[in-house]
Amino acid sequence: MLAVVNRSSLSAVGVDAAERFGADAATLSLFAVVQLAVYGGMQIPIGLLLDRYGARPIITIGMLLMAAGQLTLAFSPSVGVAIVARMLLGAGDAAVFPAVLRLVATWFPAQRAPLMSQMTGLVGQAGQLLALAPLAALLHATSWEVVFGGIAGLCVLFGILVYVVVRNHPPEVGADVSVDTHTGAIQVVRSSIDTGVGIRAAWAHPGTRLAFWSHFTAPFAGTAFVLLWGMPFLTAGEGLDKGHAAGILSTYVLIGMVLGPVMGDLSRRVPHLRSRALVLPAIAVQAVAWIVVIAWPGLAPLWLLYGLAFALAMGGPASMIAFDHARTHNPAHRLSTATGITNVGGFLAALVAIFAIGVALDLQGAGTPSTYRLDAFRLAFLTQFPLWILGWTFIVIERRKTRVLIGMDEPRRPRRAPSGS
Repeated sequence: MLAVVNRSSLSAVGVDAAERFGADAATLSLFAVVQLAVYGGMQIPIGLLLDRYGARPIITIGMLLMAAGQLTLAFSPSVGVAIVARMLLGAGDAAVFPAVLRLVATWFPAQRAPLMSQMTGLVGQAGQLLALAPLAALLHATSWEVVFGGIAGLCVLFGILVYVVVRNHPPEVGADVSVDTHTGAIQVVRSSIDTGVGIRAAWAHPGTRLAFWSHFTAPFAGTAFVLLWGMPFLTAGEGLDKGHAAGILSTYVLIGMVLGPVMGDLSRRVPHLRSRALVLPAIAVQAVAWIVVIAWPGLAPLWLLYGLAFALAMGGPASMIAFDHARTHNPAHRLSTATGITNVGGFLAALVAIFAIGVALDLQGAGTPSTYRLDAFRLAFLTQFPLWILGWTFIVIERRKTRVLIGMDEPRRPRRAPSGS
């Protein structure tokens, strides 16, 4: 939860950050872009470190890195220093979730791990709620230094608590292992991603590519909205007060929490229709919702903006289906590699979307809080549609190739050339 608070801490105060640092839209978007880029780039090193040292020291170091990042941001005198602060934050954040999943695998029976992983995700999403209205209210009641310095202090406190309380594995076992209590089977837990042959072999399977493009396409619009551009759009663009805007962003988080288990159960029930019945409809609903909001004459009504939040919230749970694809179509020894490849897709699309929206605002002369305009936001959010079209196309292509490979569909026969006279 604390890691997600740190990750989302600029979501409700983006306008305040732009005013504090005198940042235009492209520069403001860099805060989120570099954070996500470092988060994604650290996944392989974190996996290797987890295999060597276990979860306890890695979470502790992650907490201290986030503390350093937030403390640097609290007293940052310039945009450059603030970007370095967000890089530290991304590096610390990258350590937490993989390490917590490792603790789940080593402390709980194998058959309970999926439920515990879902519960971990739900608890983490609550951090987004704390990063919205409460954080903004605290900022306006106190100061920038107090808010981000306070979060840094919490990170130090929890870093100490983790080191004192958490253990890598139960005392009765001598290593990080997962135990199946039904069969008695013991399996060593590994987090690292294979290199070289493993990566090429995983990418060669169309099921892995289907997973990549599913994770690329489904969540990026919601990520861009809730991490950075939602609050400025709702307040400076649509003219809502911060309370209503925070309510809409909170609705996004809550709906995502509710839809997660539902999507997971549906994915289990219709394994051969995951893309057609779940992922592609979720993408289509998001695109249609944005079309309606962008085309609406004048300010959008409140019900429509809540509808947009509901539509965008479908993207996160739908994107988790990508990991079902990766798990289904890869052997156990290649699963961590396929999962890493899949995870890159979501971060890549989010980076492009966040930065493209910022650049589009700047090109229209609407890149600062004093120049934000509704029509500029509408055109800027159109930059999401090429990403949707690209991802949709490859999902359809790779789905077809996957079904042919596993024998569910017949390969297309080449057309015969017309016979000459």
